[in-house]
Amino acid sequence: MIKIDYNLQPTDLSSKLKRFWELSGQKIQSIEQNYDVSKGSPVFTRKGEYTTRGWTEWTQGFQYGSAILQFDATGEQDFLEIGRKNTLNVMAPHVSHIGVHDHGFNNVSTYGNLLRLMREGKVAFNEWEKNFYELALKISGAVQASRWTPIKNGGYIHSFNGAHSLFVDTIRSCRALVVSHRLGHVFQGEGDVKINLLDRALQHIKATADYSVFYGEGRDSYDIWGRTAHESVFNVKDGNFRCPNSQQGYTGFSTWTRGLAWAMCGFPEELEFLETLEDAELEAFGGRASIEKYMLKAAQATCDFYIEHTPIDGIPYWDTGAPNLHKLGDYLNEKANPYNDFEPVDASAAAIGSQGLLRLGRYLMRKGDTETGRKYWQAGLTVLNSLLEEPYLSTNENHQGLLLHSIYHQPNGWDYVPEGSKIANGESSMWGDYHFREVALYVQKLINQEPYYAFFNCL
Repeated sequence: MIKIDYNLQPTDLSSKLKRFWELSGQKIQSIEQNYDVSKGSPVFTRKGEYTTRGWTEWTQGFQYGSAILQFDATGEQDFLEIGRKNTLNVMAPHVSHIGVHDHGFNNVSTYGNLLRLMREGKVAFNEWEKNFYELALKISGAVQASRWTPIKNGGYIHSFNGAHSLFVDTIRSCRALVVSHRLGHVFQGEGDVKINLLDRALQHIKATADYSVFYGEGRDSYDIWGRTAHESVFNVKDGNFRCPNSQQGYTGFSTWTRGLAWAMCGFPEELEFLETLEDAELEAFGGRASIEKYMLKAAQATCDFYIEHTPIDGIPYWDTGAPNLHKLGDYLNEKANPYNDFEPVDASAAAIGSQGLLRLGRYLMRKGDTETGRKYWQAGLTVLNSLLEEPYLSTNENHQGLLLHSIYHQPNGWDYVPEGSKIANGESSMWGDYHFREVALYVQKLINQEPYYAFFNCL
């Protein structure tokens, strides 16, 4: 389990963050100058160079969102222009993309971050530019919400696998729905029926909490507090849950750690968002107490599982049930070893999960649960501290990635295995690099006493 450093303070990371942003800027410029955009969106690196992988277009928002975060962190105008120019020229197809469940990734990371910077006064206010970003976010949330499968007692946004498929990672794309809702968008269906976007977001979050997260309550033989299933499968004829499954993890009965991390991050940030709503608005959906209860239970369960089932430095292996982990010996009581002969680590899960730990910790401390909140907060700082050092921070100027040892799809064998190695290691991913920047920015803003970093600051 993670060896939590209870003495670590955000300011202790200041010098590491300064170096981090210097390296980050170099990586962004290298991709901007050298990547062949005709190949499609950059997804992950191979021998240190970003390449693509045709599946769905879900990473381009991370590419240009990274430049926007770089500007936010450093004030360097060149990065703002990279993000702004490419959002205008490239991101429109992602707004209307009806084939993916990733609108919160692509569009909140670009249009949302740009609108947030304007709201926070970091870029000059322009009425037409504001309206442009708002319109994109309104439509994006509605398109995301249209991928709807009704089930008994609710519904969910289905994945690209089809109407039967609920992915745990879509929890982070609920941002698109609630932003669209708060911007006042009216989403209409057949016969001009008005569909409440907040309702759809909350139903999806509830379905994720009920079916993607386990609580040790006897659902199956592998029911452990906080474990997650990547995919939950439903019978679309009668709305019944059928079984857990996995696309990128080992099995439906083990925990793919990046999927776990999406839940760790998604639930706490939606808890934060709930605080921006009036009690009266939540009454129609069961009331604040009921909604917060199931969100908080899922957030704590997943964060607890991560802490318990991750090596002492906070960097997890790609799946907690990976078949060769036993060959690593007492691996949970040692630092993760990305160069072992048996199973890859996934540092991208650590980058995503660390933000979830920090947000949950802060949320609980603000609610008065200081002891529990501090555990999660310090665990998040511990993980981030590990990521900001080698072998995870990429210091080689010839490597375009920022966060090393990221894994995309271990079962499909998509990740690059270096010559002489038995497992994939040493490479980066767009989502890993983006979320590394996001959690670094989160902590830096707290150190500098800047406005709290939250997706809904665009509102």
